Amino acid sequence: QVHLEESGGGLVQPGGSLTLSCTASGISTVPMAWYRQAPGKERELVAHIDSIGASTYYGEFVKGRFTISRDSGVNTVYLQLNNLKPWDTAVYYCNVKGALKDYWGQGTQVTVSA
Repeated sequence: QVHLEESGGGLVQPGGSLTLSCTASGISTVPMAWYRQAPGKERELVAHIDSIGASTYYGEFVKGRFTISRDSGVNTVYLQLNNLKPWDTAVYYCNVKGALKDYWGQGTQVTVSA
């Protein structure tokens, strides 16, 4: 069935960079998105990309620091995180909106700390 798996999180110093990856299997090529959720806060949209990578959308808090991209013809998406700040610390989740439900990965932890 549909399965999403993220990778690439870790501990990074302020100003550092990480690249997150996600692959969704068991579903045709569809739009994908990254969300994040910090402890005690609501889940928020980080970035979205359409099924062919022609259109992207970013949350206003990104302010040019992050870039979403995908491989052609497959449900593999990336999130390049640059100039990370402590307030970027969160679990980052990959998301696909299916016909009947949303599908989520297990999340990958990004921790930004000196």
